[in-house]
Amino acid sequence: MIIVGPSHDTAQGGHQAAGGRKSLKDMTKAERRALQEQKVKEKQGRMAAGLPGSAKKASEQEAHKKVNSPKIGSTSNLAQPTAPDAGKQAKKQQNKLNEVPWLSHLDPPKKPNTASNTNRDLHPAILALGLRFAEHKMVGSNARCVAMLTIFAKIIRDHKPPSDASFSRHIQKYLDPHIAYLLSVRPMSLSMRECIRWLKKEISEIVEEDPPLTDEVARNRLVERIEHFIKERITMADTLIVENGMQKIQNGDVILTYAKSSVVEALLLEAKRSGYEFRVIVVDSRPMFEGKHLLRRLVSAGIECSYVLLSSLYVVLNTVTKVILGAHALLNNGAVYSRIGTAMVAMAASDKQIPVIVCCETYKFVNRTQVDSLVLNEMGNADELVKSSIPSNTNPLSNWRDLPNLRLLNLLYDVTPSKHITLVVTEVGLIPCTSAPVIWREYK
Repeated sequence: MIIVGPSHDTAQGGHQAAGGRKSLKDMTKAERRALQEQKVKEKQGRMAAGLPGSAKKASEQEAHKKVNSPKIGSTSNLAQPTAPDAGKQAKKQQNKLNEVPWLSHLDPPKKPNTASNTNRDLHPAILALGLRFAEHKMVGSNARCVAMLTIFAKIIRDHKPPSDASFSRHIQKYLDPHIAYLLSVRPMSLSMRECIRWLKKEISEIVEEDPPLTDEVARNRLVERIEHFIKERITMADTLIVENGMQKIQNGDVILTYAKSSVVEALLLEAKRSGYEFRVIVVDSRPMFEGKHLLRRLVSAGIECSYVLLSSLYVVLNTVTKVILGAHALLNNGAVYSRIGTAMVAMAASDKQIPVIVCCETYKFVNRTQVDSLVLNEMGNADELVKSSIPSNTNPLSNWRDLPNLRLLNLLYDVTPSKHITLVVTEVGLIPCTSAPVIWREYK
């Protein structure tokens, strides 16, 4: 017996009546085209209103707003924000409007909260180091790496594991919050990440020792390995880079350098002590003006110097014989990741057929490929760009955060393509930048 129920007819009628719209199979070509154009207009309207293009995501976002927004007559309306809180919320909203939207994936500069309860178990030395990093009182990849590793060695010396755990198996768990704190106050440089990766590898090797090491032996070995890394991969590496770089300096050279690099400074000072006669042009830029510190050291050593800003670069390149730069990291594709403005200097020199020499230690070689400065970078404080000797009441940019149509961007690093780099001076010799992957594999 066949029972004819309402299911088939009802489903069919419901399908046709859903929204009063025919199925795509029943539509003519003109009707399908009109429906497609209508969906495109709806998507454009949603995106113009600041909603996601997807209708599903837009509806979810609207529903989320309705759930989180206080209802009329509810008790949540009784607790209105005070005037200071409302001012903070308005300022936060205005600051968000001044952000560059396509760089929202970069973390804005943050001020560390050393009084937080989550930080009370951290070593005091790491809290002090985090403050220096966040306030940019310590800059330069070498200085930051040496300071970080030195503090880690101090933490390792002072750490006493619980009675139910060995030192070698507990030290990794103890260091993780300290590393996370440094990462929270300021993004780590690529070379710092490489140092932390090396340190974790050393800890894992100590854990795998058979027979297991005693706590005191494991602690001493780890501290010795850190001290050896600082001495061999940074201190002695810089000495060898200076010796190798001396081969490229001649009497009568006009050397241009940008900002401040500790290894470039050591190279120029050693060349002067060796009796070479040359002149240095220091190119600098806002807002840090790191070149002033380098200029002061070079002038006090008796080196003839000139000081210009980045905007005058092409004017001084006419007399330059070679460009010597520092680096924060050398990427796997041969590109140089360094202080912002380095790419402009290298490209301008390459355009003038001037050799560009980069001094870089091998511990800064990273297994990362990057072709632009936007995917990964560090955001500086935009207020630093408007600081000047002009009084704030006459400075036209003093109230830039109140202007909704003005956005300031202060990126700290840029990427120089390998084609603009002539030579890289390392502790293992003079190499082309395209040899970076080989060096990384050898010294990883």
